[in-house]
This record gives sequence, C-alpha cells and structure tokens, in this order.
Amino acid sequence: MNAVPTTPSRARWLGPVMGLSFVLIWCTGYPTAKIVVGHSGPFTALCLRFACAAVIFGVLALIAKVRWPGHRAAAHSAVVGLLQLALQFGGVYGAMRLGASASLSALVIGAMPLAVSGFSLLLGERIGKQQWLGLLVGFTGVWLVIGESLVGARADVWSIGALLLGLLGISCGTLYQKRYGSAIDLRAGLAIQNTAASLALLPLAWGLEGLHADGSQTFWLSTAWIVLVNSVGGFALLFLLIRNGAATQVAALFYLVPAVGAIMGHFVLGEVLTRLEILGFFVAAFGVYLGTRTPPPAR
Repeated sequence: MNAVPTTPSRARWLGPVMGLSFVLIWCTGYPTAKIVVGHSGPFTALCLRFACAAVIFGVLALIAKVRWPGHRAAAHSAVVGLLQLALQFGGVYGAMRLGASASLSALVIGAMPLAVSGFSLLLGERIGKQQWLGLLVGFTGVWLVIGESLVGARADVWSIGALLLGLLGISCGTLYQKRYGSAIDLRAGLAIQNTAASLALLPLAWGLEGLHADGSQTFWLSTAWIVLVNSVGGFALLFLLIRNGAATQVAALFYLVPAVGAIMGHFVLGEVLTRLEILGFFVAAFGVYLGTRTPPPAR
C-alpha cells in the first residue's frame, strides 16, 4: 500500500534526470564526431558505428533472453532506424561533407521540436498553449546560441537539402517510434534499428568512400566513444524517453543541444563562449522547462 504513493514522486524527478543525462550524452557526440571524420569517411564512420551498436544490443538481448518481436513489429523498428539513424545522421554528415557549417547544421536540426509539433498536430496529438510557448522560446534560445556563428556561413542548395532530409528523418522517426516502435523490448528494438541503419548506409560508405578509415588509435578510441556512449547510452535513453513521454515533450529537449554543445566546445575545445551564447543557453533551458512541464490537473 505504501509503494503506490511514491510512484508519482519518483516519476517527477526521474524524467528530468533522464532528460538531462540524454542531452549531456548526446552533446558529447559532436566533438567526438569531428575527430572520427578526420580519420575516416563520414558514411564509413556511421556504418561502423551502427553495426557495432547493433551487435552490442543484439548480444544484450540474447543474454537477457528477451522475446524478439514479430515481423510487423520488427519492420516498424527497422523504419525507425532508417529515419532516426540513417536519414538523420546521413543527412547531417553528408551536408558537412558538401560544405555546410556545423552551426548551420545545428540550427536546422535544432528546429526539430517545431517540426515534430507540426507533424503531431496532423496526427492528432494535442499540444497546449504552454507547450507551444515553450517551443517558441526554446527556438529563440537556439538562435541566440548559434546566431553569431551563422554570420558568413555558406552552404549550397545540395547541403541545405541534405540537412532538411536529416531534419525530416529525426522528426518523423521520433513520431514513428512513439506511435509504432515503443512497445517492444529496448534491446531488441535498438538492435534492429541499428542493423537497418548500417545496411542502409553501407552502399554509400562502400561506393563513395571505399570504406575508408586510417585505423589509427585516435580513430578507434573516438569510434568506441561514439558507439558505447552515444549510440548505446544515448539512444537507450532516447528510447525510454519516447516510450514514457509525449513526442513534443521529448523533442523539446533538443533545444538544449546547441547550447550545451557550445559550452562543451568552450571547455573541451577551447572555443570562445560569448555572453549572447550564455544568454541563449538560459533562454533555451526555460523553453524546455515550459515545453516539457506537465500542467497540473484541473480540479
């Protein structure tokens, strides 16, 4: 009897902790990815990343003797992998290869919460005024964080198109995961998703790059970080967040990514952190608070 009242209290702090952990883990992927693609082709790095993650999640599923999904559920997970992994990261990495700046890439992907909200409305998910306000405030924070670095940024129509494909992938993948891919076991689902993404990118890695990687210690160490921390830890948290929250609330967390990424760049890479970027961090954080806060039930 005493265990029942503690459940809402636990959920109240567990969600924010998981969300913050996800943002911190996700942001470590940006500086690490810079190192990886300096030692290999971008699609080769992604193909290897997803293949290794698929093996890890597959082994975990076998050890735990989880029940693997049927054909229909497995197909749903594969679609999530194609959208949320292959199309998102393939679009972003491809755009950078075509000359898009990191700041422009962050801005386009930073619009994901608004894109998810728009698609959610079409799919019938109710979005309150507070959530809309949080989305708009959060996007304003993103602009403040990376706006200065966008001055002089150049990108052609092809790189912009690739970024928009990445935005479409992560937005649709988040919604598809919430609607069709959250019921199966996390380990089995992520094994299928990463397998589908790796197979989808293999022709690009082989045909465009010849599976190029220099095999240096730096390459393998940075790849290990991306696989173990970002793919395994980050996407496991994202899977749980999507399963337990509304798509719009989960998407709002991405507003923190450019801001936290700028702070990590300052302390890890020595990049200058301006006052405007610091202001943008707090604005984005407030937007996430508004967008993810559940209004109290009416009495």
